[in-house]
Amino acid sequence: MAKGIHTVATKAFNSFEMAQAQFDKVADVLGLDAATRDLLRVPLREYQFSIPVRMDDGSVKVFRGFRVQHNDARGPSKGGIRFHPQETVDTVRALGMWMTWKCAVVDIPLGGAKGGVICDPHNLSAHEQEQICRGWVRQVARDVGPLADVPAPDVMTTPQHMLWMLDEYEALHAGRHYPGFITGKPVGLGGSLGRTEATGFGLVFTLREALRELGLEAGQTKASVQGFGNVAQYAIRLYRQLGGTVVAVASWDQEDQASYTFRKPSGVDPDELLGITDRFGGIDKKKAEKLGYEQLPGDAWLEQPVDILIPAALENQIRGDNVGRIHASVRIIAEGANGPTTPEADKIIDERGIFLIPDFLANAGGVTCSYFEQVQSNSNYFWEKDEVLAKLDLKMTAAFAAVYELAKRQKLFMRDAAYVIAVNRVAQACRDRGWV
Repeated sequence: MAKGIHTVATKAFNSFEMAQAQFDKVADVLGLDAATRDLLRVPLREYQFSIPVRMDDGSVKVFRGFRVQHNDARGPSKGGIRFHPQETVDTVRALGMWMTWKCAVVDIPLGGAKGGVICDPHNLSAHEQEQICRGWVRQVARDVGPLADVPAPDVMTTPQHMLWMLDEYEALHAGRHYPGFITGKPVGLGGSLGRTEATGFGLVFTLREALRELGLEAGQTKASVQGFGNVAQYAIRLYRQLGGTVVAVASWDQEDQASYTFRKPSGVDPDELLGITDRFGGIDKKKAEKLGYEQLPGDAWLEQPVDILIPAALENQIRGDNVGRIHASVRIIAEGANGPTTPEADKIIDERGIFLIPDFLANAGGVTCSYFEQVQSNSNYFWEKDEVLAKLDLKMTAAFAAVYELAKRQKLFMRDAAYVIAVNRVAQACRDRGWV
């Protein structure tokens, strides 16, 4: 994300309005009645609260926290918790709504939720982060749990954060064990093998199917990726295993408060970059240059002459004002991030005939594997990694096939087809329950 893009994203862009606009478009296609529209375009419940934390220097700082439960007609709410200095309740609302559709499109029995805290872990000690985690749980402990709402990691939160939250939740419930309360836990303490790879691998499973449908050989394709966090790293790994070449990666630089694109035409090596990357996915510029990476502006990832673009950072990255910079060679956009493409950009992408794998399908591997972790934790029986990833592949492939077949049959844009399937499933659950 370039510095200029960052400014636009935080000052002018409202992700919840975008999520509602996407929903409204599909509600018209489905002919939803007014009550169902009113129910689904806003969260069922939301919580906003303060988290007082005694800092390491002895002072007390108050952090703002959120939890939004968008819809739980199909099962317990499910969704990550973000730590981000620009977090807003509207971002959390949007992500909760997208999570509802994400669970529905891959047909797992969960609803959508999201949480967040306005903070920057870069500037907090481990002890201070632990206090934020425990404080967040104390504020919502009566309204979350294995049968109600199951949190998970998201931007700048980790398995360690999840374990602190689990420990606090269990302490508040008489010390009993509730490993199914939260997912993304460390393996050995209720976490699932394969969860680390799940989102990135799930994206490439859908990308593999798209390449097949378009008659393209993975080994003959090149990709450009925005982001070098968990999702991007594992997507790059599996895509390279299929034979593809990643020629550019964009990464946020905490020190400069800007992002840079690192280009290497012969191919990006994720292990090589990982050796010079901080824990938040920031790549060391000087070390990258020594390894032969050309340093470009942060938004240069978008205009590379490649076959595939993979936005895997933050929302609002492909917009009406920059979509025209996408190179004519691009055939596929696979959205690893949540909400990276605006409706204005969607129209141009559709007109250009670029095949888009929408975010809540492409990155649904994370919540699918979180569901697998929840099942394993609740049953106290854990699967081997190959079994987890095989089940993930089946789920992602089936979901892609359903969306692709509907898009082809009804001549719909892929995002619209995915929405039609997801919204219809959730609306039907609300009707079946007698809510509308």
